[in-house]
Amino acid sequence: MSNEQSDQDFRARADALIHLANEQRREAKNDSVNASFLYAATRFSAFIVASASQDAAEMQQDRDEALDFFTERFRAMLSENLDDYATNYEDDVQRFRNA
Repeated sequence: MSNEQSDQDFRARADALIHLANEQRREAKNDSVNASFLYAATRFSAFIVASASQDAAEMQQDRDEALDFFTERFRAMLSENLDDYATNYEDDVQRFRNA
């Protein structure tokens, strides 16, 4: 699979999750949807760590490394998206307010 196809698949999966979150915003407050989204992401990340381990002891041994990895990735992605929204504020935020 090409990097371009991988990027397209990555974006399509992310867009599907964002679409679901936006649908849930119709019946729940943004903060509630965000909290659920974060919980789901952390729950799935914990599953990934657990499923890559041979047993609970190995999982516990890898715990701090996993926390560092996922925390660093979240921070980098959040920073990138905050910068993107700041750059495109009028297009990305105002149109949702006006919808």
